[in-house]
Amino acid sequence: MSETKNNKPSFSVYTVVKESEGSDPFWTNVGAAFPHKDGKGYNLVLRALPVDNRLVLREYQEKKE
Repeated sequence: MSETKNNKPSFSVYTVVKESEGSDPFWTNVGAAFPHKDGKGYNLVLRALPVDNRLVLREYQEKKE
């Protein structure tokens, strides 16, 4: 896991829950995806697991302050 401390993630990992028809889905950040050194895969580092078994990867963006 030392590689995750030195590199920026390529993707943010979210779980997306739709409460009801017509409402906007609720996105919760649950982790990040870091590329392997050989560029052929990713390590997912999760802080939580989705309750509906669905994860969404989105391009990582630095937080604006």
